[in-house]
Amino acid sequence: MSSLFRKIRHFYLIKIKWRNYSFGSNAYIGRSVYMWSKHTISAGDNFYIGKYSQIECDAKIGNNVMIANYVAFIGRHDHDFRSVGVPVRLSARIRDDDYAGEGLLEKVTIEDDVWVGHGSIILSGVKIGQGSIIGAGSVVTKDVEPFSICAGNPARIIKKRFANDDERDEHLRLYNIKYKK
Repeated sequence: MSSLFRKIRHFYLIKIKWRNYSFGSNAYIGRSVYMWSKHTISAGDNFYIGKYSQIECDAKIGNNVMIANYVAFIGRHDHDFRSVGVPVRLSARIRDDDYAGEGLLEKVTIEDDVWVGHGSIILSGVKIGQGSIIGAGSVVTKDVEPFSICAGNPARIIKKRFANDDERDEHLRLYNIKYKK
């Protein structure tokens, strides 16, 4: 894709199509990405989201976050399935103006320096801590501790990103020098 076309496309997406959301500098949005939220989506500097990914819930995404292709952020309570006598297909949805069910204030929170692997699913209400990595194909249903590597369905911690606290602290020191404003 030519550089000029890419600039025009990103201008259209960020300044026109998704003008109600906020993006820091140097955002990259892949082909056929879909975004919708009840209230807001915000992403920090150096945000990358790969092709065919979707954000369909409120989200707060930090700086230097990389979201691979085919990743989905989805609402945990998008349909009020507890309505007695109403088929789920016809029940109230979080998109409705008068929706009063669960999940209205839930969002996905992704802190700085996170990598979400290909095909992962993140449910609303989840917080992924700074420096974490989510393995490809994972389904994240609970909060993830900072600097953890998680994988699976449901995702669970399989190891820490750094071998020890000294390495983590040195990473943080250098990260803060180079990338904190």
